[in-house]
Amino acid sequence: MKKNLVLTALAAVMCLCSCGPKDGEYTFQLFTTNDVHGTYFDSLYVDGAGTRPSLLAVSHYVDSVRTADGEQSVILVDAGDCLQGDNAAYYYNYVDTVSQHLYARMVEYMKYDAIAVGNHDIETGHNVYDRIRREMSVPFLAANAIRTDNGKPYFQDYTVVRKQGLKVAIIGFTNPNIKNWLAPEVWSGMTFESLTPLVQEDVDRVVAAENPHIVIVAIHAGTGTGDGTSYESQGLDLFKSLKGVDFLICSHDHRPYIAEKEDICLINSGSHCRNIGHGTITLAVKDGKCVSKKLSADLIPVRKEAVDTFMRDIFRKDYEAVKAFTLKPVGKMNVDLRTRDSYRGMCDYMNLLHTICIEASGAPVSFAAPLTFNGFVHSGQLVYNDMFTIYPFENQLYVVKMKGDEIKSYLEYSYDMWINTVKSSDDDHLLKIVRGEDPRTGQKRYSFVGRSYNFDSAAGLFYTVDVTKPYGSRVSITSLADGTPFSGDAYYDVAMTSYRASGAGFMTGAGISEEEMQTRVVARYPEIRNLLYDYLQEYGMIDSAVIGDRSVIGEWHFIPENIAGPLLDKDMSLLFPKRR
Repeated sequence: MKKNLVLTALAAVMCLCSCGPKDGEYTFQLFTTNDVHGTYFDSLYVDGAGTRPSLLAVSHYVDSVRTADGEQSVILVDAGDCLQGDNAAYYYNYVDTVSQHLYARMVEYMKYDAIAVGNHDIETGHNVYDRIRREMSVPFLAANAIRTDNGKPYFQDYTVVRKQGLKVAIIGFTNPNIKNWLAPEVWSGMTFESLTPLVQEDVDRVVAAENPHIVIVAIHAGTGTGDGTSYESQGLDLFKSLKGVDFLICSHDHRPYIAEKEDICLINSGSHCRNIGHGTITLAVKDGKCVSKKLSADLIPVRKEAVDTFMRDIFRKDYEAVKAFTLKPVGKMNVDLRTRDSYRGMCDYMNLLHTICIEASGAPVSFAAPLTFNGFVHSGQLVYNDMFTIYPFENQLYVVKMKGDEIKSYLEYSYDMWINTVKSSDDDHLLKIVRGEDPRTGQKRYSFVGRSYNFDSAAGLFYTVDVTKPYGSRVSITSLADGTPFSGDAYYDVAMTSYRASGAGFMTGAGISEEEMQTRVVARYPEIRNLLYDYLQEYGMIDSAVIGDRSVIGEWHFIPENIAGPLLDKDMSLLFPKRR
C-alpha cells in the first residue's frame, strides 16, 4: 500500500514537472504602488480633516480587476517606503510592538506578490524591518543589501510566482545611497551595492536559474535623468540598458512617470497612493515557450472615495487604536506654526526645531530645515497628530564636531539650493522657483527647483545672507548667540539630524569627506519627534517668546532688506497664491 502511494505521488510530481504552460495567448495586469509612506487608511484621524487616497482605495481598484479578469491575471508589486511617514505606521512600528504589524496584515489581505525595501523602511531600524521580515508572508526584497558577514543578501533577493501556469520572476532592490543618509546603526550588518551593473547580473542569474516567462524588477530608486550621474536615481539608466526585463518599477522621488519601449516599460506611480502604476503584458506561448510579447504602461489616478469597505471593516480596530493615539493631548502652544514662513527667514516653526535640538543636546549651534512644504499647526491645544506635522520623519538628533569655516561652507551650500544671486528688487526671482506642471494634478504652478527639506538654516549664531553675492561669499557670521566671537579656526558642536550627519551631500559641501564624518559624530540622541514630545511634557507649552530667545538661537537675515524683502514677497505670492 505504501509503495503504491509513493509511486502515485512520484508520478504526480513528474507530471507537474513535465507539463509546461499550455499553448495560447495570455494577458496579465501588473499593478504597482510605491512610496505609500503609511497611507494605509483613507482618514486623517482628525474629525473634519477630510479623506485621502489610501491602500483601501488601491485594494478596491485592484480587487475589481481581479473579479473581472480573474485572480490569476493580476500581479501586484510595491517598490518600497511603506513603513514610515504616517501615524498608523509609527504606531505599529514603536507603540504596539506586540501585535502583528498592521502593514504585514494589510498587504497579505491585498495579496501583494512582492515588496521592495525602501530607504525609509531601513530608517525605522532593525527592530522594525526585521520584525516585518519575520511577520510578513509577502516577500520583502532587496538583492543589493548585502550582509557583511557572509556576502549574501540580507533580505530575500527575488521571488517567483505562478500566474495562469506561467512563471513570473520579481527581483527587488533598495536604494544604493542609504549609507550616505542614514546612521550606521540602523543598517548595521549590511552594505549596499550600486544598481549598475548588479541588476543586469541578477536578472541574468535569475533567468538562467528559473527560466521565467515574465521578469519584473522593482527598485527603490528614483527615475533620474538617464545620464548616469545620480547614484540614488538610476531608473532611466537601467531602462536604457537592461535586457531580459519586461517591467522596471521605480520609486523614491515621488515623481509619477511612464516610459515605454517595445521590450521594456518603466513605471513610477508617484507616492502616497495618488496613482496606481499599471502595466499590461500579452504574450503568446508555443511548445511551452514564449514566442512573442506586447507591453504597455500607464498611470491610473486613485479615486480616494472608492474604498474596499470589507477591508476597512476588517482593520477597523486598528484604525480606532491609531486614532486614539493620534488624538492624545500633549500640550499647548501660543502661536500658529507655518512651515512656509521658513523660506523667507526666521520664524516660529524653525525657532522651535532649533530650540529643541539645542536644548536636548547642549550644542551651541544647530542646523535644521522645514520638513513639510506647507504644513500648518494652529495655536491652542496640541494632540499627538500635530507632532507629525511639525516633524514627519523618524530622524535622530546627532551632534557633529565642525570647524568654523566648515559651518560657513555648509551654510553657503544650503543657501545655494535655496536662493539665486540678485542685483535689484526688479530681478525675476530671489527664491529658486520655476513654473511647471504639477505631476500630481497636471495643473501649472510655481514650485521650488530643489527640495525644501534641504533648506537648512542655523541657530546659535548671528549671521546674514547677502543675496547680491555669489555662492561662497553670501554668508557672514559675526558671533555665537551668547556674544562670543565666531572663529573660522575654532571647533564647535553642531546639532543636526542623523540624516544630515550621515549625508555626503551637505558634508561634502562643508569640505568634510564621507570617511571623516564617521569620526566627527560626538553624541547621539533619540528621535527628534520624541524630543519634541519630551519638551512638551516638561514645559507643557510652546511659547513663542521662549523658542525665540535670541540669546539661545541667535539671529539671521537676508540682506540687503530693500532688495530681499520685495523679491521674497513676490516669490511667496507665486508659491502660495491666495484663493479667490
